[in-house]
Amino acid sequence: MLTFVRGARSLDELVAAFRGAALPRAEWTHAAHLGVGAWHVHHFGAEAALGLLRAGITQLNERHGTASSSSSGYHETITAAYVRLIEVFLSTFEVGAPLERRVEALLASPLGQRSALLEFWSRERLMSPAARAAWCRPI
Repeated sequence: MLTFVRGARSLDELVAAFRGAALPRAEWTHAAHLGVGAWHVHHFGAEAALGLLRAGITQLNERHGTASSSSSGYHETITAAYVRLIEVFLSTFEVGAPLERRVEALLASPLGQRSALLEFWSRERLMSPAARAAWCRPI
């Protein structure tokens, strides 16, 4: 079991709840976002994972009553950035390393910090409506 998952869910259980839009809001934490993202990147590759995550996050947000707007809901730049960073991070492990072990390492790394993307983007740019709606390069 991953230690970051509330309710003692395994990574596969977390992903199943996410994909079924049945994950409670309280369990949809930053760590859960990263675990779900890593699972999708591992199983589908970064490009396909981004599309699946975009749809899944939007669906889960709707289920939670979280509207997508210029200040809340789905965030394209954050999702796309983490998908790319997770892809690189996962590639640093030996072939066959258990995914749950790689996710634990991801969460313990600097990428696991909520502020990780601020190493690449200014807060103003990252939190802008433009970055929420579409990919914005780091500045």
